[in-house]
Amino acid sequence: MNLAFKVTILLLIVVLAPALGVAQDTPQFDQLKQKFEDGLVFEADFIHEYNDTFTGDQQITEGKIWVGKQQYKMRSGESVMLVDGEISKVYDSTKNRVITSDYIEEEDDFAPSRMLQGVDDSYSVEEQSEENQTIIELTSDDPFSIFMSVFIFLNPSGIPTRIVAIDQVENELVTIFNEGSFIQKTSEIFQFQYPEDAEEIDLRHDS
Repeated sequence: MNLAFKVTILLLIVVLAPALGVAQDTPQFDQLKQKFEDGLVFEADFIHEYNDTFTGDQQITEGKIWVGKQQYKMRSGESVMLVDGEISKVYDSTKNRVITSDYIEEEDDFAPSRMLQGVDDSYSVEEQSEENQTIIELTSDDPFSIFMSVFIFLNPSGIPTRIVAIDQVENELVTIFNEGSFIQKTSEIFQFQYPEDAEEIDLRHDS
């Protein structure tokens, strides 16, 4: 999966993960986190834009995403990524291969636990309601934080519709969610399917 895929996952984990602890009065954010605590899965079509302020380059990725409390899955075209907290599986349709590896958060720059630790320690959270939506803002003055600011936009039903993040070099990352909803978790949601003739590479036994 390309960088845009990883950044989209990073954004989702940072702002939607239920483990975030905030002391501020943020009822909509608290309700959002509670949905994950209750075992619901966020499902949506997405468009992700990465805008490089230095070069002017833009990367755009489209697909569908499912985010649960400890699992997530992304699909873009015929490519699929699944992380269940212990194992990472990626099917690359361009090479028709599946790569399975141990998911070691300590060695992953995009790991949920590392993102959550950063948010817990260095981010402040505020929320405000305006124009039929709620805006949740996470900000940090810590130069080692991945993002200086993250904005989560919720519709009146508390469903995420957009995430805008600014990193430390002022690149802008925008993820737009369409047809988003919270659904009951089923075993089928996080199934990982790929063609029978795909090459399988298992890195779990590598030293």
